[in-house]
Amino acid sequence: MSEEAPVGAEAPKGLGGKKGRVINFTDLSAPIEGHKRWQSGNEELDRTLGGGIVPGSALLVGGDPGIGKSTLLLQITGALADKGMDCIYISGEEAADQVRLRAQRLGVENASVRFAAETNLRNILTSLDNGKPPQLVIIDSIQTMFLDNLESAPGTVSQVRASAAELIRFAKSRGTAVVLVGHVTKDGQIAGPRVLEHMVDTVLYFEGDRGHQFRILRAVKNRFGGTDEIGVFEMTSQGLEQVSNPSSLFLSSRDENVSGAAVFAGMEGSRPVLVEIQALVAPTAAANPRRAVVGWDSGRLSMILAVLDARLGLSFATHDVYLNVAGGLKISEPAADLAVAAALISSLSGVPLERDTIVFGEIALSGEVRPVPQSDLRMKEAKKLGFETAITPKANKKNKASSMKRLEMGKVVDLPDLFNISS
Repeated sequence: MSEEAPVGAEAPKGLGGKKGRVINFTDLSAPIEGHKRWQSGNEELDRTLGGGIVPGSALLVGGDPGIGKSTLLLQITGALADKGMDCIYISGEEAADQVRLRAQRLGVENASVRFAAETNLRNILTSLDNGKPPQLVIIDSIQTMFLDNLESAPGTVSQVRASAAELIRFAKSRGTAVVLVGHVTKDGQIAGPRVLEHMVDTVLYFEGDRGHQFRILRAVKNRFGGTDEIGVFEMTSQGLEQVSNPSSLFLSSRDENVSGAAVFAGMEGSRPVLVEIQALVAPTAAANPRRAVVGWDSGRLSMILAVLDARLGLSFATHDVYLNVAGGLKISEPAADLAVAAALISSLSGVPLERDTIVFGEIALSGEVRPVPQSDLRMKEAKKLGFETAITPKANKKNKASSMKRLEMGKVVDLPDLFNISS
């Protein structure tokens, strides 16, 4: 006999009269089941992920071609396999011999990693489901995968969305961590449907210049940890090596007594990072002076130039302005305003800043220098690297930690004070 619905209980319209099952509700005070994490052995990657790889999670890794995505993932896969984990690496772009040559260069050719070169997702899922599910699966890349029941070509929106959905469904149902490598467009965004980033648990971006040895791995989404955390790596002939103290590395090539340079004490997630901001202000006869920016927001540079003109009378209308963040790091926080202004004033006046000085603070349109959060961590990192003077908003002075009493504070209230210090 079929079960009859209670009197007055009707299925919602649009469901064809078929009732669903009753779900169980709980309250927010119910016990939390902690997420077990797999330590990769790479502290920079684990920091970016929030402590390690979560079983059953789906990760998306994007970056420019040749930036080091496949290199890092093959290194991590080899390290986890050496710890006894069942790891699978599937390449849809390179032949088996190409991957083996990279493994030899990285020194992981003897790791017990199961490898295959395949693009048919039906074959891949059937193989993954044959026996005990693996613990980690690398798909390099998601744009090369295709489902044979769709008529569209690999890399199209429908194929990328459907392939990612099948892999994520497998990860959640089997407890396997799946890492998807994604191509990027010309503007640096992961190619394919934007919904792809919403489907996965974590999105990591590789930043850096292929001609530069530094690589930045940034978490822009993480359901199991904080966002904007970064891992810093250096590209060597043996692959990517983690950098435990990026501040000292970014400042290792600083020149002495050069105008137009200021050391900015920034925050990347929970990590303080010191980096040099370089400015070059050069006279020009062109009607439209150039404004070139690398590693910072060009719109914010225009705002700083306008404030310096309106509040200090420093005109850049007859000068080209070039701004660069050394080391390939990209800065987005407003706390860099004061360091940029100091570098611009130093370049325009030809007077270098003191070598042992750091600068941070946000500049308002009124010319006021506003306080920024986590000033204690910024100054603690600076003190560790030998800096003795900090040009900061005066409001930050009261937040100085007791361990930082030896760090002299510059009395910056607004831009005229900065101008007096910088020139």
